[in-house]
Amino acid sequence: MLRSVGQRSVTGSDEDPRVAELRTAVSRLRRELAVHPGEFPDRAVAEDELAALAAMAAYGTPEIPRLRRSLLLIAGAIGSVSALSRGLTDVRHAVELFGEPPRR
Repeated sequence: MLRSVGQRSVTGSDEDPRVAELRTAVSRLRRELAVHPGEFPDRAVAEDELAALAAMAAYGTPEIPRLRRSLLLIAGAIGSVSALSRGLTDVRHAVELFGEPPRR
């Protein structure tokens, strides 16, 4: 379930719902990647960046530039693997909950 930026969960938890959404999406994509039978050149890059995102989500509100950098690296690493596209889309949506990228 996606929530608006800054909206808090009504479960009584003080956790930022954006962080919870990110943690869920990253966890799902990590599981999908772990069971994906195919090998591809940048698999290790995707696994490393997903681990970095999981660590950021575990320790509070992540740095937005670092989130976006990780997302780009993951997308570049697994973007052509259609079986992982839904999970990648979910991670992208979770990162977008932290705000739009600055306009140049």
